[in-house]
Amino acid sequence: MGEGTYVRNKTRTNKNQTLRLPFDVPMLLVVVVLLVFGLLMVYSASWDFSLLMGREATYLFGRQILWVLLGIGTAVIASFINYHFYERILPFVGLGTLLSLFAVLIVNDPGGGKGTRMLLGGSIQPSEMAKAVIIIYLSFWLYNRKDSLNDVQIAYFPLILILGVTFSLIMLQPDLSAAITVLMMGVLLFFLAGGDWKVILLVVILVLLVGIPLMYVYPTGRERITSYLTSLNNPLESSYHIQRTLEAVVKGGWFGVGIGQADTKFTGLPLAPTDSIFAVIAEETGIMGGFIMVVLYTILIWRGFKIAKNAPDQLGALMAFGLTTWIGIEALMNMAVIVGLIPFTGNALPLISAGGSNMVVTLTSIGIIMNISRTSMMHKASERSPHSAVVDLRRRDGRGRVSRRNRS
Repeated sequence: MGEGTYVRNKTRTNKNQTLRLPFDVPMLLVVVVLLVFGLLMVYSASWDFSLLMGREATYLFGRQILWVLLGIGTAVIASFINYHFYERILPFVGLGTLLSLFAVLIVNDPGGGKGTRMLLGGSIQPSEMAKAVIIIYLSFWLYNRKDSLNDVQIAYFPLILILGVTFSLIMLQPDLSAAITVLMMGVLLFFLAGGDWKVILLVVILVLLVGIPLMYVYPTGRERITSYLTSLNNPLESSYHIQRTLEAVVKGGWFGVGIGQADTKFTGLPLAPTDSIFAVIAEETGIMGGFIMVVLYTILIWRGFKIAKNAPDQLGALMAFGLTTWIGIEALMNMAVIVGLIPFTGNALPLISAGGSNMVVTLTSIGIIMNISRTSMMHKASERSPHSAVVDLRRRDGRGRVSRRNRS
């Protein structure tokens, strides 16, 4: 091979390595599209809501921009911090999360009709942080005990204690959907880590036996379940909230009434810029717009699962799969509520709904997923590097060095 050919091949290889970005590009593009579209929809849906709060019309939109910028900042930082580092600070983060959940019960701030879920005048919702923290905590906990997961004393009892304390503090707010999400993610991660499916089935049965009666103990849960069962028989007898969301969907038709042209958000649609923003999307962009939203979240979940599959170790796989599944569940529950498929839950639509806690926690979680992707790509790149090839050649032929090119 001549000198010119060698230089051209080496240049081409260097260019290919330069163009290979150290993160998952499809996921990044989907996140950017959802954020931009989310800001547009919050701007459209929050005018009347802001005025009813006694603020200027763009108050919520301005706050949402700040939350998005803060979330992007934390996501960028998280994307460059190796995900193994969190083991050092996780005990402090976990303790802080539990204390914040306990503080919510003491402060007793209704936070705009969301029960006792808020701190600092409704700016912080600790249950949102608890969902992501429990996923990360359990990922480390299960990874470090992967050889003793089926030991009752080492694995089962501590796992039940961790989930039970978190579940109880969230239920007392009450935030039924968040509490159920925490249990679902705990059971799922235990299964993925290699736990016995018989134990998992037993836990699910116990959760159902305990959880369903608890839903009826709290007036909020009882009303939502009763309203949902009633709406299955006759949609016209569903709750006022669901009636208005269905009205928005029907008005939107196939292609919507146009961005900013919806009127349901001005005539009593509850929580238009937050929990019900998907109803505004459906009215302004139609069924096709809602379908595109579903496609975007599907791509986001697919890429997250892809990153989990290619993770360098089981810890990265558990963390990426858990955080991705949580974001997918949040989106699915929000959209399913709007069309009356499940009882009302109060979940935010990730990356879209107005609000700081869910936005910052979701973007930070995506930053962690991106770091797992980045670590995986760097690991694969190091395995393909020419230096690795030189080491392999030396080990194979047992020589102290590799013969230079063109040496005869």
